[in-house]
Parts: sequence; structure tokens; C-alpha cells
Amino acid sequence: MHCVDPGESFTTWRAAARGLVARDVPPAEVIWEAPVTSLFESAPVLAPPVGRGGAPAVPPAFVELAQTVACHADTRRWALLYRLLWRIVKGGERRLMEIASDADVAMARMLAKNVRREIHKMHAFVRFRKIGEAEDGRERFVAWFEPDHYIVEAGAPFFRKRFANMDWSIFTPKGCAHWIAEEFQLTPGVMRNPCDDPDVMEGIWRTYYRSIFNPARLKLKAMQSEMPKRYWKNLPEADLIEELSRQSSGRSQAMIETPLREVKRAPVNAYLDHLRERSAPVEVPEDPADVADLSLTDVNRMVHACRHCPLWEHATGAVTGDGPDNARIMIVGEQPGDREDLEGRPFTGPAGKLLDQALAEAGLDRSGIYVTNAVKHFKWTPRGKLRLHQKPAAGEIEACKPWLLAELSRVAPEIVILLGGTAAGSLLGSGVKVTRHRGVVAAPHVASRVILTVHPSYLLRVDELRKESEYRQFVADLKLAAGGS
Repeated sequence: MHCVDPGESFTTWRAAARGLVARDVPPAEVIWEAPVTSLFESAPVLAPPVGRGGAPAVPPAFVELAQTVACHADTRRWALLYRLLWRIVKGGERRLMEIASDADVAMARMLAKNVRREIHKMHAFVRFRKIGEAEDGRERFVAWFEPDHYIVEAGAPFFRKRFANMDWSIFTPKGCAHWIAEEFQLTPGVMRNPCDDPDVMEGIWRTYYRSIFNPARLKLKAMQSEMPKRYWKNLPEADLIEELSRQSSGRSQAMIETPLREVKRAPVNAYLDHLRERSAPVEVPEDPADVADLSLTDVNRMVHACRHCPLWEHATGAVTGDGPDNARIMIVGEQPGDREDLEGRPFTGPAGKLLDQALAEAGLDRSGIYVTNAVKHFKWTPRGKLRLHQKPAAGEIEACKPWLLAELSRVAPEIVILLGGTAAGSLLGSGVKVTRHRGVVAAPHVASRVILTVHPSYLLRVDELRKESEYRQFVADLKLAAGGS
């Protein structure tokens, strides 16, 4: 029998496994555990390393699966992987990884699935706490997490990408990850949480969580399946869940009994009233250059008088762009919402407030940014006394495109930030998708630098487990306009 130390990672196990295969040692003769020696026994002889060119050739699917399985905490994983390796290399089963019904393959896939799920939980449930700032001004954060498996190294790239602009450490009993001064380091695990003191942001987060908790959509079993109770003790909002759950039935009933609010339409000013009743419909030019040389004031007047699509009939009025006509940055959203339609200015509703917050965190001053929408009228459908947003159709987006191009030509921004698929489709074409092309997009016909990201209204709808990470990614996208790369 051979007692072989697999080490603590896929790399160390692979080196040992290669040596065993080279010596034709079958799986039944290998015990995968750290060798134990004493004064009365000698250390077992380990398999010799394989020389150059002697490594067995295996399918890429096995290597990929083995790297994930190696992160599992089950001590049987090393024997399982060696058994698969032996069958592929020595047993002639080159297509073994394609047989999903094979017991060893099924077990390995199950372990890999557990590891991937644990990585997802790490991404969802790590909560950073601010502990100060470094001498160079970078903020310093720490977090504590208790994973079931050895997934810290595999899960760390997510945090390196999302939080590259701050120094952070994630402490766990199964390894720690550190990103300090843009250098990444792994260290051994610690058994005690070193970051017990809450920071000021936790109070803000708890207040926000309480305000968005919807008692009418409470499903405890579904919530606990996605957010198991073992993670609750490290979440600042966790102690609110039971209290809010107990109050849910009463709050739901109160919501049902509360009468719907009246939708008060803003008074249409004399100019708009004159346009609606007396002006002839504006003929949208086929060539956008026909309006490109007009001032923004002239363009706005034409937008208010536009009748090229039927959206104007049910809107309070057009909502044109807002901001300096020589702004360095231009932000393009989808269309006005209920609040914007009533006030006549873009991004003044809940999504606009979230955008303002994110811009501030990204180091951008909204007062110096020109903000507009791809579609200039609010498209909605009635729901009782409420007006619910509807996505604009392709024809409606195309009808408004000359006005957007005119704004783009007049402002001539260096940077354009496109919020959501409608804005992207209007200026970049229907083939550009936020999910595939998010970030900096090559579009010299639009601006020197074009940044594609989600619309802030998406952040208001996303599920609670992903809300924080999605918001952080949104801020990171906006920072690309502040000089980031």
C-alpha cells in the first residue's frame, strides 16, 4: 500500500497522481492522506515525480472537473479523482467523462456542483465592513465568511474585479484572500472572526433593507433555500428578518386596505397647450443632419411638437435632455417614467435618485452631465389609478432617434454612457446586448468612449441576494467615465 499526501490543492494532488500513474500503482493500492510518522516507524515512500514529457494526456473536461472537485471538503475526493484518472489513462476509457450515468463521474459532478453553489453563496453573502483608509487614500474593508468547502481562491476573482479600487481582506476558516495595493495574496485560514465591529454603512443598509422588504411577497421556505440560516449570523440585516416576517401579515393587510393614490397630472403650460391644439405635426427628417445644426432649444421645441408616433397622445408632455450643452459626459436612458412625465425632467424618480447616488460614489457630478433618454414620451398602461411603465417598441425608438442624434451632435460629448438595452439599440443597433457587451464599447461614430451598463431601474427590480453586488458593478461601470479602464 502507498500512503500519499495529496497536499491542499489540485496542483499538489496532480503532481502526486502523475507519479503514481508513472509507476503503474492502481487506485486500490493508494491511501490518500497525510503520512503519519513516529519514532517507531519510517515514513512511507512516496511516488516519484514524473519527468518532462511524462505526464499522461487526459481530456480537458477531466482537468476542468478535477480542479473544481479539488475544492470540495470531502476527503474522498482525491481517491475519486485518481480512480477517474486511472480509468482514463490506464483503463482505456478515453470518453469516460461523457458517460453521465457512470457512478464515479456522477459523484464527481455532484461534488463540483456543491463547490460551484458554495462559490455563488460566497459572492452573495460576503458583507464588507469599512475599517479605515490606507495612506494612499484607498478605503480598507474586511469581511468574514464560513464556507463548507475550500473555495476562497476560486471565488476571489469575482471580488478582485468588482472591488478593484479598494483594499480588502476576506477571512475564512478555510483560507483567506487579500487585495492590498492592487496585489493579491492567499493566506491560511483563521478560526475566529476578526471583524466583529460594525461600521456606519451597516446602519444605512439595515434602514434600506427594512424599507424595501415587501411583506406581500414573503416566502420563507423559498428565501431560506436561497439564503440558508447558517449564513444569517454574518449578515447585518439578518436580525431584521424574523421581526419583519412576524409583521408581514399585518403589513400586507394594511397595504390592501390603503386606497390607491390619485395620479395628479401636472398642469400643461401654455406653450405645450398651444403646441397640442394648434401646431401641425412635425415631419421627422430622414437625414439626422437636417437637425444636427440646430440649438438644443430649437431641438426641444421640435420634440415637444413631434407627432411621428402616438406616444405623445397619452403623455403629459415630452421630456427633453437636461444639462450643459457642452458637457463632457452624456448619459442616455430609455424613456421618461411617471415622475419624469409629471415634472418634465429626466431621471427624477426612484431610478434617477439611485443614479444620482451611484454617480456620486463614482466621483461624477451630475450637474456637469447632460442627461437624456432615447424615447422622449412616457409610454404607460393604466392599472386602476396608476400608470405602469411599458417598454417602447422598435418603431417608437426609431421615431425618436433623430432627436437623440441631434442632441449628440450639439453636445458633442467625449464620453457617452448608455443605460440599458433601449439606449444601446438606439445608437449601436439591435445586435448590442448589455449582457454580452457590458463595459467599454467601440463606437467611434457615437463618441471617443462609449460605456454600456444596466439601467438603474434594473437595480430596483433585482432580487435581494444580488442587489448589492449588482449595484457595486454599476458604480464600477460609471467609474469607467471618471478615468477608469
